[in-house]
Amino acid sequence: MRDREEAKRETALLKVLRMMAPGTMLREGVDNVLRARTGGLIVIGCDEQMRTIVDGGFAIDCECTSSGLYELAKMDGAIILSEDARRILYANAQLNPDPAIATRETGTRHRAAERTARQTQHVVVCVSERRNVITLYFGQSRYALKDVTTIVTKANQAIQTLERYRSVLDAGLANLSALEMEETATLQEVVGVLQQFAMVARIRHEIRRYITELGTEGRLVSMQLEELSARLDEESYLLVKDYTAHGPDRTPHQILTELQQLDAQEILHTKTVAAILGYSGEINPCELPVSSRGFRILHKIPRLPQPVIENLAQEFDTLGQIVSATVEQLDEVEGIGTARARTIKEGLRRVHDQAALDRNLYS
Repeated sequence: MRDREEAKRETALLKVLRMMAPGTMLREGVDNVLRARTGGLIVIGCDEQMRTIVDGGFAIDCECTSSGLYELAKMDGAIILSEDARRILYANAQLNPDPAIATRETGTRHRAAERTARQTQHVVVCVSERRNVITLYFGQSRYALKDVTTIVTKANQAIQTLERYRSVLDAGLANLSALEMEETATLQEVVGVLQQFAMVARIRHEIRRYITELGTEGRLVSMQLEELSARLDEESYLLVKDYTAHGPDRTPHQILTELQQLDAQEILHTKTVAAILGYSGEINPCELPVSSRGFRILHKIPRLPQPVIENLAQEFDTLGQIVSATVEQLDEVEGIGTARARTIKEGLRRVHDQAALDRNLYS
């Protein structure tokens, strides 16, 4: 499973990418330095530890502007910004990080940047005039910024991939819905849909990183992602709520988080996913029959309140029992009168017909 350190690095990267996204003042200034081919070194944040490795330069403490960064980068030393990158604190400063800190870089500027980031945990932006690239250093991590055209191309490719995976997921959900209404679903179908949800979530995560990196240029990609992601989180939550075999100590959110922490290989192991749902032991997930509690299907009935859905699931053990219940039996459930009982019966009939139609369309 992916450990917490990887999650922390990803969070730190997204924070840095937002700070350096196109449309921000900082990115405009760094792009000006890159186009001028003067090179530059910018440190974001200046605490006591940072001051111990700064030598020379001069303190100016002025507002940070893109033109100011461009002009000050013409000097050889580093530019030190405040933690929020709104003020320039020092210019033409020499950085003297601990030379014993390991570095993978070869150039003097890049070596100083990486060592400074590792020693102080501050973000260091290195603009290379020879490589014509902007490199970000933060903690133990390194990330080379790509130009907007390249990111847009990758984002569009990811969107196309998400469209294909969403189509497969929709087909899996349609088939599962039909099997649920017929009470013939097995754990294999449930696990298969959860695996599809996990793959879609990974692609969404990648696209969100592209959107963050694109800044103001990522609005169209963001709109496409929102359209393709409609109700996915709710559907996955309800699916887990329908089939988890764990007690009340394990919430659907906790189970989904555990599923998302599986690596690309583990998510493909049917027994691993089944075990997280609570189906462990020597069972064969391909053959184990399972019954839905009905939460996902009941949410498809328009204007059916959540308390009523909870009462139905508590009164009847499975979706099959809810479907076969008479109007009189439904009427006895708290919060359901005769009129609502008929609405539920009609709604379930429509869901059944739609599920059968969707399964035929996707098959």
